Amino acid sequence: MKGFDTEFRDLDHYIRVITDRIWEGRRIEDIRLYYSEDCAVETPSSVSIGVEPVIAGTRATLVAFPDRRLLAEDIIVSGDEEYGFLSSHRILSPMVHAGPGPFGPPSGRSVLVRTVADCVCINNRIVHEWLVRDQAAIARQIGLHERDLAQRWLNETGQGDCGLFVKPAMPAAPAPYISLVDQSELAQRYAAIYKQLWASANTTLLSQSFHEEVIAMVPGGETLLGAPALAKFWSTVVSSLPNAQFEVEHLVANARVGRATSVAMRWRARALHSGAGRYGAPSGRAVEVMGISHADMEHGRIVREWVLMDDVAIWMQVLQPQIDRA
Repeated sequence: MKGFDTEFRDLDHYIRVITDRIWEGRRIEDIRLYYSEDCAVETPSSVSIGVEPVIAGTRATLVAFPDRRLLAEDIIVSGDEEYGFLSSHRILSPMVHAGPGPFGPPSGRSVLVRTVADCVCINNRIVHEWLVRDQAAIARQIGLHERDLAQRWLNETGQGDCGLFVKPAMPAAPAPYISLVDQSELAQRYAAIYKQLWASANTTLLSQSFHEEVIAMVPGGETLLGAPALAKFWSTVVSSLPNAQFEVEHLVANARVGRATSVAMRWRARALHSGAGRYGAPSGRAVEVMGISHADMEHGRIVREWVLMDDVAIWMQVLQPQIDRA
């Protein structure tokens, strides 16, 4: 790969090696070697600029979860040497909540959580990153409801119970990177399912496009079996946020010899919380859902899926106080 150290065979190898060095090897200062000085990182609840917040966030995570591991489930790649690469890295992290931090005093409980990190990689550096972690899974496993954790975080960011969820704008990814929206049949088929789902709340689309025994990992650390169970989950989401504006930001299908085709899609849905469902009674608040989904497709149907959304960030938007802007 042009511009990368010769030890790295390809993008998949690069991401696996540097992740192992930073996390498994606890070589935190190596972040300076593999992240650019002005790297922007967006999560569903925050935007940071620069390598120092990445280092600080890594150290804080290891205080709360000192034995945290980052196990790669898949890396779905796109891009090239001319315009930059993107790795959509799905991670499974076993860890024990053994220290203080954003999740409160140590509970001593074991946690298993998924994260997907979309990283733009140019010249041996991560220069831009979008990261979605299933924070609700952590909350539930340490004995909290994601709604209550959201309220706590709101309180900590503002004055008493008047905390505000205010997220800065994410800058554009640096040139020459151009975001890919794959026009292949399988990639477009996957995107079309969710465009129609968010626009119409029609969950019958899932039974048509998903294998009847699909295995789906969804927010809250839940594993669902079968298209009807997945349709029920999505009905609770889209009924809370009807008539959403849905946008695909990144989409790629990786065909693998002897394996299912793997698809990665980063997306946003914007809507008013005007319906009852997963996020409680309608609040009328404007909500943005930032998601990353991975899927394995065989014979044109989805057989496995991983849906990464941050329900804590969504609840923060639902619960924030109404501001009089007159």
